[in-house]
Amino acid sequence: MVGAVAHPPGYDRRWRVLAVACLSLVLVVASVSSLNVALPTLARDLDASGRELQWIVDAYALVFAGLLLPFGALGDRYGRKGALQVGLGLFALCSVALTFAGTPLQLIAFRGIMGAAAALIMPATLSIITNVFPAEERARAIAIWAGFAGAGGAIGPVVSGLLLERFWWGSIFFINLPIIAVALVAGALIMPTSKDTDEQPLDPVGAVLSISGLGLLLYAIIEAPELGWLSTATLAGFAGAVVLLAGFVMWERRTASPMLPMRFFRDRGFTAGSVTISLVFFAMFGMFFTITQYLQFVLGYSALEAAFSLLPASVVLVLLAPRSAVLAERYGSRRVVGGGLLLVVAGFLVLATLTRDSGYLQLLAGVVLIAAGMANTMPPSTTAIMAAMPLGKAGVGSAVNDTTRELGGAVGIAVLGSVLNSVYRSRAADLFRDLPSEVADRAQESIAAGIAVAGGGPEALLDDVRDAFNDGIRAAILVAAAILVLAAVFVFRFMPDRPGASPGPASSPRPGPSHGDGG
Repeated sequence: MVGAVAHPPGYDRRWRVLAVACLSLVLVVASVSSLNVALPTLARDLDASGRELQWIVDAYALVFAGLLLPFGALGDRYGRKGALQVGLGLFALCSVALTFAGTPLQLIAFRGIMGAAAALIMPATLSIITNVFPAEERARAIAIWAGFAGAGGAIGPVVSGLLLERFWWGSIFFINLPIIAVALVAGALIMPTSKDTDEQPLDPVGAVLSISGLGLLLYAIIEAPELGWLSTATLAGFAGAVVLLAGFVMWERRTASPMLPMRFFRDRGFTAGSVTISLVFFAMFGMFFTITQYLQFVLGYSALEAAFSLLPASVVLVLLAPRSAVLAERYGSRRVVGGGLLLVVAGFLVLATLTRDSGYLQLLAGVVLIAAGMANTMPPSTTAIMAAMPLGKAGVGSAVNDTTRELGGAVGIAVLGSVLNSVYRSRAADLFRDLPSEVADRAQESIAAGIAVAGGGPEALLDDVRDAFNDGIRAAILVAAAILVLAAVFVFRFMPDRPGASPGPASSPRPGPSHGDGG
């Protein structure tokens, strides 16, 4: 009889640990998307300008993405459970402050602090899962985690829309408190304590360079559509980010205790997984950004109706993502991820055929195809990233995965939004050329302004404005589809079939196989 195999700490309660981690994860992801539905209310009740509204949303993402790597490293060094608990506590305090904020500046400030709390929470959830599950169950657990990560983005607007139907805008922040209370208490009782047993020194220089470089890069991406992609300020921002991130890479290659050892990028799974996650979220965030506007401005849906229309994506992700681990084991990650990307492309091509006369079933078909493709793309890509990292660096590995998501999503919204607006403005210039210049210029600024101007004219002009905006949406969707085709080619060429097939050097041993009951 073979001797008993040592299980990682918390093994006997691993599925409950996964449930608490997913609850915390959905809280973080939903907070990114939930505020979009409330923007018109905030503009009215707080007299917030368009630029203030943009930064109420973007302050969270900017701080979140900038702090993921150093906070993931802090969790590895001092304990992931502690990072998760501190992050949840800070998230709760920010939720209270946001609930009773009275000015746009207060909202922007506390949303930024909330982004810092999220940067403590999100890497801790995945690194705890990676450490508590044995190797043969880890891919399945990560697949469930990834499914909830994707679903959270669609759940947020629905919850916010329902709350705004009955309560004041502060309720979208107050609702976080009971969820956090459950996660905090359950986490304290269930979560095991884990950290890097090597207790390597922190890397403050690397942390400063990564925060500065990623923060400046994201800032330039966010501001580029407003300032112009080729404006001096935008180009200076990108140049500064390149210098800082190049300095980060050089420092990490030279220092004795790097926060993110560059040698891990020699692992094909790690690199392919990071690139794939980034491009998938480029497409997903861009898709939600454009299709939500299609539903509201072209079809005339309310914000809540638009949010519910996209909810099936969450259901598909949660149901299918756990199955991706089985498919990857049977057919190999390369085929599953590459095939998933092509399925997403098929969904985008369906969406590209939408017009103002299209029915909801046509939209639903495209959204379901996209969600099914992402359910087979995100989990194996995340598993490939985590498999390349030693368990002692799980927090940093999780942070890399999360950072690529945030940067990919930010670039997707900025780039596809710019494509959409460029096409719309070009079409609108022709439609309004006979009006006074100041009226025509206003109509070209946005689809909302175009509809307002056209509303006083013949019905045919209003239809033409909606068609012009739909042309912009179609162009943006086709750009995303083309990028995903290139991503699929990249995956079929470079991603290994088995996670860890070209592993990076380990600083701590991984647990051996075990024979758990799977639940």
